[in-house]
Amino acid sequence: MTSAQVDHGQDGRRPAEVADAGPAGEGYQRALGARQIQMIAIGGAIGTGLFLGAGKAIAKAGPSLILAYSVAGLVIFFIMRALGELLMYRPVSGSFSEYAREFVGPFAGFVTGWTYWLFWVVTGITEVTAAAQYMTFWFSVSPWVSALVFTVVLYGVNLISVKLFGELEFWFSMVKVTAIVGMILICAGILTLGFSDAGDTASVTRLWSDGGFFPHGVKGTLMTLQIVMFAFLAVELVGVTAGESKDPETVLPRAINTVPWRIAVFYVGALVMILSVVPWTAFSPDVSPFVEAFDRMGLGLGAGIVNFVVLTAALSSCNSGMYSTGRMLRDLALNVQGPALFTRLTRGGTPLVGTTFSAALMLVGVWINYQWPGDAFTYVVSFATISGMWAWIMILVSQLRYRRLADRGVLPQSAFRAPGAPYTSVFALAFIAVVVVMMGIDEDTRISLYCAPLWAALLGISYRFLRSRDPENRAFARN
Repeated sequence: MTSAQVDHGQDGRRPAEVADAGPAGEGYQRALGARQIQMIAIGGAIGTGLFLGAGKAIAKAGPSLILAYSVAGLVIFFIMRALGELLMYRPVSGSFSEYAREFVGPFAGFVTGWTYWLFWVVTGITEVTAAAQYMTFWFSVSPWVSALVFTVVLYGVNLISVKLFGELEFWFSMVKVTAIVGMILICAGILTLGFSDAGDTASVTRLWSDGGFFPHGVKGTLMTLQIVMFAFLAVELVGVTAGESKDPETVLPRAINTVPWRIAVFYVGALVMILSVVPWTAFSPDVSPFVEAFDRMGLGLGAGIVNFVVLTAALSSCNSGMYSTGRMLRDLALNVQGPALFTRLTRGGTPLVGTTFSAALMLVGVWINYQWPGDAFTYVVSFATISGMWAWIMILVSQLRYRRLADRGVLPQSAFRAPGAPYTSVFALAFIAVVVVMMGIDEDTRISLYCAPLWAALLGISYRFLRSRDPENRAFARN
């Protein structure tokens, strides 16, 4: 535990709250097994950003998008290995918020916890709204009805037990994995056997014959970096599960070490196959490349299949949001950086009030989205992406500071040291900086950078207010 946590029993926390903390200092049940953690890790790297967003990226970069995903995937691996080093030093459910608090300062932990919470609330709103829209593909039901049902069901799942959450996430991830593997196998069959409508023209030479590998130059590839990185958001969710894993010292390193092959297969492999079968010029920015590929192959069921997959991807994201928001709010409350009522757990060991509060906000957000689907809401959604990357920045900065202290003998060495650190962590931070610059250049994403200072100011004011109410508490000590 951090020094701030140790002192909470003397700084305002009720004895009952301290008792709730349990031997792990958190009170959660370690109910997530290796099978579930592995699929949560896989599912976190596969979302609607791949199934839907890749179409826009292909239009901007052409085949060079493969290179963008490869380099970004390497950076994600560096981030996850940095997180893994911290997790093996101290596996806690608060994860990067806890590490930011310990290695950067109380304010950094406060900002990281609330920012990551906001990221998942807004993501949950957009994903459950999207899931409701996907349902209209088959049923003539009002979207708000579907959104209400999805939110209530996922809320119930997350309150019953963490094991049920993990099981649901396992099957959501299985659908996404099966869809991508199926697409790769179909494309491989077309390339080798020549069947389907695309068989006569399918060839790996399409990766460089239609305008070259960089049809829009290197700048076109750089402009897709924000889209690429957004597709990887939520890969860090495996860190939030640390406090509820049955065997974190074994399971988490295995899950993290699968990141390279996951990205190689599900992103790079899928794009190589699709762009070899269908020319990149045939893809529309507004259409899923998977739907477009199925249509070009003459497989009429493609639209329905992809709609089902993106439905599960959206529900998976919302399910993850329900899970992570409750844990983040409870971690903040345990560190006296949020309302004390967020510390309450159900008998099954799930955060009752934090999950309920987040689910209620998601429902309100869905209603607002339906009533006023204007630019204001779009701006908030755009800001969610920069919020997600803040967690990555804090992971890397925390790992750099932890490594410095560990190498000096101040702290014990992690059993899962990040290879190449600190250089790999510095490289990852530099890469994220480039992505932020690209976001500022792109008019579609620039608004998120405008919103960030407003959120930072709000957090700063809130932190000063909380600290003024309890200036002696070490949870609000000056950095």
